[in-house]
Amino acid sequence: MALKIRLRQQGRTKRAFYRLVVTDSRSPRDGKYLEALGWYNPIEAEQDKQSFVKPDRLKHWLSVGAQLTDNAAALIKRIEPAVMRIQVEKEVEHRAKAASKRKAKKQVQA
Repeated sequence: MALKIRLRQQGRTKRAFYRLVVTDSRSPRDGKYLEALGWYNPIEAEQDKQSFVKPDRLKHWLSVGAQLTDNAAALIKRIEPAVMRIQVEKEVEHRAKAASKRKAKKQVQA
């Protein structure tokens, strides 16, 4: 099962707000989800009341292998930059490891 962390639309017409949820990638945008990680209300004027994210649960789901959608990543980068920093460091580490494996494989073949 491929897990995605994405925004789930709630509210009414022209007054939408969003929940940040973990869901199966095959389920519809507003379908069932595994866990709600936070919310985002773009209509709210005050920054403190505009969004909320549970950083500990977000880290957990990212460590399990859930992938962020583009919109969810942009929101989390703005709200919880520390979580995104950890995610980027993981990606850089993964790419460096893969590059060293490719380099070692080339040396063995030569």
